[in-house]
Amino acid sequence: MPPVAPQPVQLTCPSCGTAFRTGIYTLVDVTQQPELKPALLGGQLNVAVCPNCRTASMLGAPMVYHDAEKQLFLLYFPQELNSRPEDQERFVGEASTFIMRSLPAEAPRAYLLAPRRFLTIPSLIDAIFEGDGISRESLDRQRQQVELISELASALVDEDQFKTLVHTRRAELTPEFLATLAAFIDATPLTQGDSRGLLIQVQESLLAVMGDPDAPSDDEVAATVERLIAVSDDDLEFTVGDQRDMIDYGFYQLWTERIEAAEAAGNTEEATRLSERRANILTIVEDIDRQAQAIFEAGNALIGEIFELPDPVAALNERADRVDESFVMVLSANAAAAQRAGRDDLLARFEQIGEAAIAIIHARLTPEERFINELLMVETPQEATKLLRKNVAKINPTLIKQLNELADQEEKRANKPTADRLRQLARESGAMLF
Repeated sequence: MPPVAPQPVQLTCPSCGTAFRTGIYTLVDVTQQPELKPALLGGQLNVAVCPNCRTASMLGAPMVYHDAEKQLFLLYFPQELNSRPEDQERFVGEASTFIMRSLPAEAPRAYLLAPRRFLTIPSLIDAIFEGDGISRESLDRQRQQVELISELASALVDEDQFKTLVHTRRAELTPEFLATLAAFIDATPLTQGDSRGLLIQVQESLLAVMGDPDAPSDDEVAATVERLIAVSDDDLEFTVGDQRDMIDYGFYQLWTERIEAAEAAGNTEEATRLSERRANILTIVEDIDRQAQAIFEAGNALIGEIFELPDPVAALNERADRVDESFVMVLSANAAAAQRAGRDDLLARFEQIGEAAIAIIHARLTPEERFINELLMVETPQEATKLLRKNVAKINPTLIKQLNELADQEEKRANKPTADRLRQLARESGAMLF
């Protein structure tokens, strides 16, 4: 069955009187359109955002929620509609008939004959979470976060009001809350572009008022500046990539101060060298960010693609050529956001896909790469030595070469403990080989 598009409706903004059109979902069939579920749970479905004043309003419209896997058939009718019983039954009948036609012939249907009815969206959402096995504590925490997001969105119309609200509720604006906000942005379907834009505006305004909680410390930035000043031209690109998280506005500001200090001291040669290196760093960072954005978009596209299919793991294996370490990194980021947001249902799916992705990557490894992974997984050097002695047949020149190459890479990252361990493994392997 093709996806059900939102129905267009004509509205008038209650704040400024602007007339505009938006889309509204009356059938949320997460069996066919799983992306609608997180949008509904996050309070971003059927939200109209005025294009003029950005006021957000929840649309009071009847809704059918269907999940064939959990056999949920839920009906929401807002009290304010005062719908006649016969109108409600007609709406339910049309929805159930439509759903029945979309189900496979052998699928259960009895649950469609007795929909559970709700008068409020929060009570409907509670039933969905309960069907997922989410605890009451998680429900209450998520509801509080959704309510705070709504308050922040409403306060955007007045900058002073927004700042006051941020300072008043600062204790609640935790990394977990920011992760939940980010998860809601990702979960809001493209058909709800106005709602997505409003959430992004909330996110950007929060960061502008609060600052980025993940920003590096002054000492970390200063250490990165010193490292990138001292590194050789040959190792510059690698080191910039390794330190990308530390390179922000504060980094460039500190770097500029170093240039100005060299100029003030009359050291023109050093000032020129620092200026040229800064330009090189800017170019490298832009390339890194472009590549990272492409990787993120490709990874999320693959995740969305397989999540829409009945068996995501089988779908991932069919697309094994698109699975690499970058995909696992994007998957891990999504899993971390789901965990911080209390979305145990999504977390379980991400973990399942992650295991399948790692198995795909592991199957591609050479015998030497697999053995190196085994050696690095043991806890102590003594256990690694025992493992080498038990697997002398696996030791060959290629293994020793790869151990030394990996050690070189870790030294460039200033990861001396791992580099030393790899060097030791290479020496022990060489002794056993010869």
